[in-house]
Amino acid sequence: MALSKPSFITHLRILATPSLRRRYLPPPSVARRFLSFATPEEAAAERRRRKRRLRIEPPLSSLNRSSQSPAPAKPPSSIPQNPNSPKLPEPVSALTGNRLNLHNKILTLIRENDLEEAALLTRHSIYSNCRPTIFTANSVLQALIRQSKYSDFLSLHRFITQAGLAPNVITYNLLFQTYLDCRKPDTAMEHYKQFINDAPINPSLTTYRILIKGLVDNNKVERALELKEEMGVKGFTPDPLIYHYLMVGCAKNSDADGIFKLYEELKEKLGGVLEDGVVYGGLMKGHFIRGMEEAAMECYDEAVGPNSKLKMSAIAYNSILDALSKNEKFEEAIRLFDRMLAEHSPPRRLSVNLGSFNVLVDGYCSEKKFKEAIEVFRRMGDYRVTPDVLSYNNLINQLCANGMLPEAEELYGEMSEKKVNPDEYTNVLLMDASFKADRPDDAAGYFTKMIDAGLRPNLAVYNKLVDGLVKVGKVDEAKSFFDLMVKKLKMDNPSYKFMMKALSDVGKLDEVLGMVDQMLDDEGVEFDEDLQEFVKEELRKGGREDDLGKLMEEKERLKAEAKAREAEAAEAAKRSARAALASVIPSKLVGNKEGEKDLNSSGNEEASARKGENAGDSSVGEAVKSVTSEGSEMRHGETTEQATA
Repeated sequence: MALSKPSFITHLRILATPSLRRRYLPPPSVARRFLSFATPEEAAAERRRRKRRLRIEPPLSSLNRSSQSPAPAKPPSSIPQNPNSPKLPEPVSALTGNRLNLHNKILTLIRENDLEEAALLTRHSIYSNCRPTIFTANSVLQALIRQSKYSDFLSLHRFITQAGLAPNVITYNLLFQTYLDCRKPDTAMEHYKQFINDAPINPSLTTYRILIKGLVDNNKVERALELKEEMGVKGFTPDPLIYHYLMVGCAKNSDADGIFKLYEELKEKLGGVLEDGVVYGGLMKGHFIRGMEEAAMECYDEAVGPNSKLKMSAIAYNSILDALSKNEKFEEAIRLFDRMLAEHSPPRRLSVNLGSFNVLVDGYCSEKKFKEAIEVFRRMGDYRVTPDVLSYNNLINQLCANGMLPEAEELYGEMSEKKVNPDEYTNVLLMDASFKADRPDDAAGYFTKMIDAGLRPNLAVYNKLVDGLVKVGKVDEAKSFFDLMVKKLKMDNPSYKFMMKALSDVGKLDEVLGMVDQMLDDEGVEFDEDLQEFVKEELRKGGREDDLGKLMEEKERLKAEAKAREAEAAEAAKRSARAALASVIPSKLVGNKEGEKDLNSSGNEEASARKGENAGDSSVGEAVKSVTSEGSEMRHGETTEQATA
């Protein structure tokens, strides 16, 4: 809009007059803010200047506030908190500075497969100046689960819990996973109830995925279905992966109706449209159970056909792969697996995982094509897939069951190259196979490897070992393993009887009596009547049935003598204590002259001795009282004699 001539002249007059121009300057309390600066130092200086001005002159908005402003809120640190209330877990922002350096150091140890050092460093850091975060502890716990070191996991989890490191939802999920993997679903559900009732955090979708899958794996399908309903009450949206786990559980029980019911329920909750193909493997299994092969293959075309618009993840592919391989469609499964390998392009596209290879290995083994199974197993590394101990155990079990022990041992040797530690089950498989192949020394070697690796074979594994050694006549080796494990395992009566029977059969009755001698010395072992009769019967075969009675009588005599010596030593200690007390206390209680000290001390000793003989185990107070009275009488008698003279 153009200005008129008078207005333009007035505007020029204002600009030319300093006194008039000053009134249009911005107020001093408002800082000028420039859009750009020549250097970062100038920008930092401007920020500091504005902060100083705001501290000196508050912003205009604060001047317009009402004088009746409410009182400031009490800082959280001054609010008294209940010491019994659970602590909230630390946020991710706590992982900074030295704690981040510690976290990275522990991650390096995990990548180097030094889990023992990683767990030890985590424990030592708990009470140091650089306390680890729960994220660091979770990394170590998860690494222990990957290598099936469940006892070490529970030990470390108990330690960090007692140390006051507040767990987050990932910590609880790992604990649930551990108990479910150890075939303890009831214990896992007890911890879940405690988590729901007491924890200050809520479960996640992953929590329910872990619990439902674990319950299905432990044949607790009904409980898994109840947990699915509980998810709906808590407001979780329907998850196709959870329905997939439930459909797999129904397929294990040959419950086709349950499979289709779950499918229709999921479809209805999602508005009749399924975008995720993870449930199609279970749907195919339902059709196969009903004998409807054509309907199953129609589902297959709908899921992975050329016109399919479903989202297919590695788990979705694996479910279809499993349905094909277990229903006489293995050739189609091989073609699908090749297609999956062609589509696999990590990290952008993940179409295969460890489960994919495990399914195909099982398929080849069911077809008795073990060489192909080994070749597929060894191709995992080409697709950035690392086998775990369960995958090795699965293939080694298949090979050992079909008399292919050399191939199984070759795989066993490759585990160290892949940084996978064999567990108890791996060694037991090879131990059993070695006994079947008439190689008892190798079987004993696998048991020794378990002990050297710090594993904990149970009593059943030990019984397998000694039974196999005794059958081939290696009684001495069996006895050496018995002596090794008797302190580590709580042997039951059948274990003692088996070892005694083996020694008796080869005429080593002295060693049988040696075992009885050890049992009688061990207070934690009960040598009951049943075991006594068994030993007498074995000794009777060699005409030495009386040796057991003599041994037990000798043990009783030695125990009685030991008790008598202990009682005599206790009595001698009491007498010496009374004598020492009687010789010291009276001289301090009574004010004697210098010349009477020796006489009083001798009188005190005589009085103490007489009182000890007469009173026996009298109390210290009575001894002191008697000693004091004796000394007083002696001094009174001496004073009377001096007066008479």
